[in-house]
Amino acid sequence: MTDTAFTYCPACATALRRIAQVEDGGPKERLRCPACGWTHWNNPTPVLAAVIQYRDRILLARNAAWKHKMYALVTGFMEAGETPEDGIRREIKEETNLDTVELNLIGVWDFQRMNQVIIAYHALARGEVMLSPELVDYKLLPYDEVKCWSAGTGQALAKWLRGRGYEPEMLDAPRPDADRTP
Repeated sequence: MTDTAFTYCPACATALRRIAQVEDGGPKERLRCPACGWTHWNNPTPVLAAVIQYRDRILLARNAAWKHKMYALVTGFMEAGETPEDGIRREIKEETNLDTVELNLIGVWDFQRMNQVIIAYHALARGEVMLSPELVDYKLLPYDEVKCWSAGTGQALAKWLRGRGYEPEMLDAPRPDADRTP
């Protein structure tokens, strides 16, 4: 992923440049301020994801901002001051109104295209689904009908399904102009 978040130094407003500098582990080229030395580290953002098991089905949701009609795991950004577990419980509640009654880590995946690290959990949930304005629809799918995309959260869902004896159909990662519903 390219460094596009910053063009000018937030400390002194000088235009940033790609400058190589020796750091731990050797030379690294990063966006740096030639005037004051400020460095844009461009560290990945932690994203939380949930394989929500609800009424013995997998809950997949469709984001209102997506052009395509793909359904996916409920995800969200971890907020300052919360643990990943608290963050995914909050996201599940905010997005679906469901209460998490059991939570288990599935794993951690890099998602370099978006400069993110995905921390994925299996969540057993109870309650009545009421979607937030961020979501426009949801599906409850039997385990043997779930299709997974080949990157990011799809890998987490596939790992969870395989752990229960299901071999999911794997799809190519969606393009921004895609219009499919796995």
